[in-house]
Parts: sequence; structure tokens; C-alpha cells
Amino acid sequence: MNKLINAFILTGVVLSSCSSGDQKSDSMNPFFEDYHTPFEVPPFDKIKNEHFAPGLKEGISLHQEEIDAIVNNAESPTFANTIEAMENSGELLSKVSTVFGNLNSANTSDELQGIARDMAPELSKHSDNINLNEQLFERVKDVWDNKDNLDLSPEQHKLLEKRYKSFVRNGANLNEKDKEKLREINSKLSVLSLQFGQNVLAETNAFKLFIDNEADLSGLPQELRDVAFQDAELAGEEEKYLFTLQNPSVMPFLQYADNRDLRRQMWEAYKNRGDQGTDKDNNEILIEIANLRLQKANLLGYATHADYVLEESMAKNPQNVQQLLNQLWTPALEKAKQERDEMQAMIAAEGKDFQLAPWDWRYYEEKLRVQKFDLDEQEVKPYFALDKVQEGVFMVVNKLWGLTFSEIKDIPTYHPEAKAYEVKEADGNHLGVLYMDFHPRASKRGGAWMTSYRPQKTVNGERKAPVISIVCNFSKPTGNVPALLTFDEVTTFFHEFGHALHGLLSNVQYRSLAGTSVPRDFVELPSQIMENWATEPVVMKQYAFHYQTGEVIPDALIEKLQNSGTFGQGFGTTEYLAASFLDMDYHSRTTPIEVGAAEFEKASMNNIGMINEIIPRYRSTYFQHIFSGGYSSGYYSYIWSGVLDTDAFQAFKETELFNQEKALAFRREILERGGTDEPMNMYVNFRGAEPKIDALLKKRGLDQVAVDRTK
Repeated sequence: MNKLINAFILTGVVLSSCSSGDQKSDSMNPFFEDYHTPFEVPPFDKIKNEHFAPGLKEGISLHQEEIDAIVNNAESPTFANTIEAMENSGELLSKVSTVFGNLNSANTSDELQGIARDMAPELSKHSDNINLNEQLFERVKDVWDNKDNLDLSPEQHKLLEKRYKSFVRNGANLNEKDKEKLREINSKLSVLSLQFGQNVLAETNAFKLFIDNEADLSGLPQELRDVAFQDAELAGEEEKYLFTLQNPSVMPFLQYADNRDLRRQMWEAYKNRGDQGTDKDNNEILIEIANLRLQKANLLGYATHADYVLEESMAKNPQNVQQLLNQLWTPALEKAKQERDEMQAMIAAEGKDFQLAPWDWRYYEEKLRVQKFDLDEQEVKPYFALDKVQEGVFMVVNKLWGLTFSEIKDIPTYHPEAKAYEVKEADGNHLGVLYMDFHPRASKRGGAWMTSYRPQKTVNGERKAPVISIVCNFSKPTGNVPALLTFDEVTTFFHEFGHALHGLLSNVQYRSLAGTSVPRDFVELPSQIMENWATEPVVMKQYAFHYQTGEVIPDALIEKLQNSGTFGQGFGTTEYLAASFLDMDYHSRTTPIEVGAAEFEKASMNNIGMINEIIPRYRSTYFQHIFSGGYSSGYYSYIWSGVLDTDAFQAFKETELFNQEKALAFRREILERGGTDEPMNMYVNFRGAEPKIDALLKKRGLDQVAVDRTK
């Protein structure tokens, strides 16, 4: 339950006091009764903002009563009356907080953000009341100390281990003075992390570039112009074009706009989010977060925050993370320099004398792609209509595991754009419910993610099916043109669907161990391995059809995509690794940061020899993954899992793409098992050996670069 509480804090779940005006809403609160909906999904059509405060208040009160009952149990501590009792506590709090947290990310409002911002400390306090309860910890420790005599199943042992370690790692062994310090730190962090994310959303939504001069649209694809024209109309500006900092707008603008001054304006706005000296500035917030995390780690007996976090990861310690990052950095940076030099030569060939700048990179990279591979991304997009890509994802999953997906029309959804699907096994048995929500809006934070409204668990021997959701920010449809995805968006769809499968196929006893309840550097394996099928020609031919003609994607175009497969990986890998180094630098310190965020970031980039033409994928002031998203000391996880997924996919490439034996093994050893075993054990059980980095280097085109450097 404690992990759930911490997750609620990160997503802005909070508690509010009831006033006399809440009495009416209490009696009609949909959280206070069973969900009488298809598959017991949340009754979004009945849930109103006024229901969250009383629902959370009652949930926290009931949870505390359940904890008190465990503590006051006169019987000796057992796995059943202590560990399982804790696992089954907090149902109402989980029920309300899960909906609140997800809506605050996917369909927020000023009112929801206000509740979250004002009341986050209350939930932090409740979490600490559990984690720092001495009598409760004594019972847990008693069970832990006697574990060898309890005849526990492997999953029961893992739950006990997780619960015991959670208490220790959350301060149960501290003296009273240090416990109070920890409470204060946790309360501050809950508010600061929430504020950081809200500031980024506000800054992203605030910027609007209106263009009314047709000449300034030069180079921009017609589809992007159509979306911009439509967005301007919705914003009340007729006969203009609106460009924003949402990824489907800003990234293609930087990629195609011929107007260099406007590219710079867009890029500056994008990279200065949270760094403009306004009331949404994140500079002081993020430094305080990093320093508070160090204080907390020191209180708990760790040298750094990274040591604290990584203890429970596959990497185990900061040194192993740095070793992997350093191993990849040299060839990635070398390849990026080669790409830079090629683009600088192209600028000179055009008769221009300026130096390549960050706002030029995507523009000239696209030109270079066309020159080297005769491949224009706009030539590809008509073959990637969202509905067809979705059919392709469903097809791959059906061929691997026999799953089917049927849209459910008569079911509550949290937004008109969100659609729900029933997921069934090959034999027709119900597996779970999947929500999908694809397009950007002001009420949705940026990026793409998977979450759950109900994790899988087992009750009285019966599997309680999960309710899973994936949320994205893909290009929008315009007029009669459907949503056409970039190839990056196609792979993102497959990626998030892999996370969804991790939640849907979970088959464990306890919800605390279900689905994605695994270390950060393992959770990306199920998602990233799915990306590999997206790029296979035989798969592409089953979902890539021209939205107008119905023509399947030509072999020549597939060949161009394959030939350009490692193109741009110098930039892509370098900007990613730079952000990973930045994350580790913030969280591997043994002393507080005494300089500003800009100075700290600059020193971090200088330390690794970052070139001026590239900035880290996320600058400090909008690095939500690490300052408000739960990935502190963990942004490296994507590349760590990249080693796993490329090695794991070789098991299929070495046999056949839809090898049923391998698919079943991957399901049984990884997708179904959640966090019931050590990640490396699960991986080895599937693959037969620990992973090697070779496949990743080859996939990114860095293997040859590494060889060239030795000459």
C-alpha cells in the first residue's frame, strides 16, 4: 500500500478537509459504493471534482483504522494477520487516489491542480504515519525474522521482503528526532515535485506562435499547416496558424520550417520552459528537490540519493550506471560529431556562412536524410494512419499471444477522446480492459505513458482483471485527413502497448507485485521489445497502408527506412545520454548544490564534453522524469532496458518473428510475473543467459564507430 501512496503523491493525489457543504456530495459519492459499470471500471460519468476530497478523507481514515487494527491485534504476528492484512488495507484510498492521480495527468483542470497543490502534504503525512509506525514495523520485522519457519511461497516471500525493506528504506529504524526530520523532508518534496510538474504544463500551454504570413510557412508540410490553421481557429484567431510547444507541433516545425528566425524562436521557447524568471520558474525548486533528496538519503544511511534509489534496481549502484553510460558515450558523441560536420558542410554548400545551432539540427538532419537516403518523412506518414497502426499493434499481439481487442461503446470514459477495449484471451476469457487516449490537449501533460485504474490481483483464488490505460500525444486528425503518425510515433505506440501488456497479462497473487511493479531499469523491457516488431518489414506490410489509396507500403520505401535505420542515432543517443548524465550528477552528490541550476547543468555538460550544437534531451527546468515523475537516478533505465530488449528480441530473430514457444516463455517468465522475482532471474529464465550489449550497439549503429575510434 505504501508504494501506492507514494505514487499518488507524485501524480498529485491529495486529501482535503470536508466542509459542511460536502455533506450532500458524501451521500451521493460514487466512490462510496461498488462500481456498477461494465467490468467495474470507474464511473467517470458520475465522478465530479467535489467527490475527491471527501473520498480521499474517508479513504485515509479507513486506512488508518485498518492499520490500527493490525497493530492492536493481540495475536502473534503472522504473514496472514500482518503482511496480507496490510496488503489488503487501503482499498478506498487506492480507489479514489488512482482515479484522481490519473485524471490530474490526463485531464486536469485548475480545480484539480489546486486540490493537489494545497493538500499534497496530508497524503505525505499519512504515508509517514504508516512507514514510521514503530509497533507496525515490529510486527513486520517479527514475521521477517521468522520467515524461514513459515513455509512461504516464493511470491509470499517476495511480498514480505518488499514490505520489510520498504519500512527500513522509509525510516523505520530512525530515532524520533530523525523521523521528524524525515517527515518534514517528505512533506516538502511532495509539494515541490507537484509544483515542478504543474509549472512545466503551464509553461508548455502558455506559449503560442501565431503566423499570418504565408511566406513564414515555407517548408512546412501541408498536414502540419492544416492542424495549425485548425488550432488557430479554435483559439479564436481566424486566418492564422497556431504553433505550440506540444511535440506534434514544435518538433515538425523545427524539422521543416525554412524560416531560421522562427525556428530559433520556437526552440528558445521550448528549451526555456521553467527558466524564465516568472512565477512558474523551476530553478530554485529543482535545486531544493535535489538537496532535500540528499538530506533524506543521508538520514537513511546512504551517501547519495542515487545510492539509495539504485539499491533496489538491476544496476544496484551508481558505479554500474556510470560504467554503462560511459561505454556508450564515446561512440555516440563521435557519431554526433560526424553528423554535425556533415550538416555544417551542407550549410556551406548552400552558400551560407553561419554555424550550425541547436535550432538548426533537426532541419538539416532532415535535409541530410533526404540527400543520403532519398527519404522524406512526409513520404512515409501517409502510410501510418493511426487506426491502421492500431490494427497492426493488435495483430502483432494476437500472433504472439492470441489476444483479441473489442471496442466497448457503452462504458464510462474520462474524456470523449478516450476509447475503451475489452481484452480477451485466445479462448475468449476476459483478460482486462484497456483505455487508449491519443491526442494532445491543454488538460494533458506531455509525453506518453501507461497507467492503471485497477492493478491485477487474485481474490479467493479468482483473478481480478486489471483496468489499464495508455495516454499519448500523437498528431491530430484534420478535416478529412485521419491522424497520420510519424515513424517515431508509430514506435511510441508499440512501446506504450508493451507497457500495457505488462499490466494486462499480470497474473500474480498480490497487487503490490502486479504488472509494472518492478525496478525502473527493468520496466522498460516489455515496452521496448515491442518496438522491434514495429520496424520489421513483414509486420509493416500488415499495417502500413496509404490512407487515400489503400496501397501497402512499397518495398522501396521500407528499404529506405531500413537503410536509414541508424541515421541520426548520434544525435538521438547523445541527447539521451546527456540527460542521463545530468540526472546522475544531480543525484550522485555527497554535498548540497550551492550553485544555480544553469551553472550546474553547464558544468555537467562540460564534464562529458557535450558539443554546443546539442542540449540534453531534457534541460533541468523541464526534466519532469526526474523532478516530478519518479525517475530520479533512473533516467538511464531506458538504455539499460535497451540492452535487455535488443538481446531478448534476438531470441525471436534467431528462430522466427512470431515464435510461439519464445512468446509463451516471455509471457510466463516476464509479463505475467510482475515483481515476484529478481529481474535478472526472470530474464535468464527467459533467455537462458544474461544480456550482452552487442545487439544494442549494432542497432544504434555505434558498433562500427567504436571500432573506428581504435584505429
